[in-house]
Amino acid sequence: MSILDHNRSKQRATSVRSCSCPVALPCECSYPALLRARVRAAAERLRADSLMHNGHVLAASSIVAAGLGAFFWILATRYYSVEAVGRSYAALSAAMFLATLGSLNLGDALVRFVPAAGRHTRHLVLRCYAISAGCSALVAVGFLLLIPVVAPNLRYLHSPVLAVSFVAATAGYAIFVLQDGALTGTRCTGWVLGENAVFAVAKAVLLATCAALAVGTGILVAWSVAMVISIALANVVLFRRAVPVHEAAADVDAEPPQRVLRWAGADYLGNLFSFASYSAVPLIVLAQLGPRGSAYYSLAFVIASTLFVATFSMGHSLVVEGARNPQRLAEYARRMLRHTGLLLVGAVVVIVVGAPWILGVFGAQYAEHGTAVLRLLTLCALPIAVTNVVIQVARVRRSLPWMVGVRMASAVMIITLVVLLLPRHGLVGVGLAWVISEYVLASFLLVVLRHWFRTMEAVEGGGDDDH
Repeated sequence: MSILDHNRSKQRATSVRSCSCPVALPCECSYPALLRARVRAAAERLRADSLMHNGHVLAASSIVAAGLGAFFWILATRYYSVEAVGRSYAALSAAMFLATLGSLNLGDALVRFVPAAGRHTRHLVLRCYAISAGCSALVAVGFLLLIPVVAPNLRYLHSPVLAVSFVAATAGYAIFVLQDGALTGTRCTGWVLGENAVFAVAKAVLLATCAALAVGTGILVAWSVAMVISIALANVVLFRRAVPVHEAAADVDAEPPQRVLRWAGADYLGNLFSFASYSAVPLIVLAQLGPRGSAYYSLAFVIASTLFVATFSMGHSLVVEGARNPQRLAEYARRMLRHTGLLLVGAVVVIVVGAPWILGVFGAQYAEHGTAVLRLLTLCALPIAVTNVVIQVARVRRSLPWMVGVRMASAVMIITLVVLLLPRHGLVGVGLAWVISEYVLASFLLVVLRHWFRTMEAVEGGGDDDH
C-alpha cells in the first residue's frame, strides 16, 4: 500500500470513529441525526417565513376549532337529553349569529389595520372591542324582544338571569372573534391556536362537571365560562405582550379612522353576501327536498366547508404581511396561491376518493345520498383558493368594489343556479351549481390577478389603490 493510500484509509477510519460506535465499521447512527438536523433546519426556515408559518397556524386553528367543537356537541348528546341539546344549540347559534352581525366585521378590520397601526394599536383594538360589544349587545336585546315572533322555542331566555346572560354572551363572543383578529395582526398566531384549544378543552371539562352536578343549563354554562377563560387568557397575552412589542417595533402611524370605517363597511357587506349563499341554499334544499334532503346536504357542506374555512383563515396571513410590506404584495399573493393550491389538491383527493366511507360513519343513507354532492362541493375548494387570494389582495389594496363585488357575484350565481338545477337534478344539481359558479368566477379572477400583479410590480409599492 502506498503512503497516499494509507493516509486515505486512516482518514476514513478516523471519520468513522467520530461517531459513538465502538467499532471502526460504517454505521447508520449518523443518518437519524442528519435527518433530524434537516427537519430542524426546515422548521426554522418555515418559522422565519412569516407568510407561510402564520398561514399554516391559522388554518390549523380553524380545523382544530371545528373538530373540537364537534366533540363538545358529541359529549353534550351523551350527558343531556335531546330537548336540552336542541334548546342549547339554538340559543348558542343565535348568540353567535347575532355577534357576527353586531361585530360589524371589525375582526377582519383588525387583521388588515393592526399591522400598520403603529403606536395607536392599543387604541384601535380597544375601540373596535367597544363598538362590536356594544352593537352585539343591542342586537341581542332586540332579538330577545322578538323571540315570541321569530323563535318561540327560546322563550325560556326571557328569564331575567338567562336574558342578561344571553346578552353578555353575545357581546363576549364578539370580543372572542375580534381578539383573534388582533392577535393575527400582531403576528401572534400561535396564541390564536392556543386560545381556541383552551376554549375547546375548557368547554369539555366544564360540561362534564356540570353534568356531574346535575346543572340543567350545563351546556350554556360550560360554553359561556370557557369563553370567559379564553377571553381573559388571550387579552392578557395581547395587551401585556403582543401589543407593546408591536407598538415598539412599528415605525408607521395608524390609518385615519374614516378610512378604517369605510373599509370595514365594505368588507361587512361582502361578508353578508357570503353568508347569504351559505344560509339560503340549505333553506332552498329544505323547502324542495324536505328534512332528509336537507340533512344529506348539510352534512356534506359541513365537511367540505372545512376546507373553505381553512383556506380563508390561511389567507389572513397574506393580509397581515401585505399590509406590513405592500411592495411585496404580488410576491406574497403568488406564493399563497401556489402553496394553498398544492395543499388543497391532496385534501381534495382524499375527500373525493373517501367520500362514501367518510359519510358512512354517520350512516348508510348519508353515504348513499350524500356522496355525489360531497364530492362536488369538495372540488370547489380549488377555485375558492383563487377567490380567497383575490379578496385578500383587495383587502390590502383597499379595493372596496372588489371586496364586495366578488362575494356578491358568487352568491348570486350560486343561488340562481341552485334554483334552476335543484328541481331537475336534486342534490347533484346543488353540487353542480356550486362547481359551475366557483370555477367560472375563478377563471375570471385569474385574469384579474394577472393584471393586478403586473400593476403592483410596475408601481413597486407606490401606494394603495382606492378603486
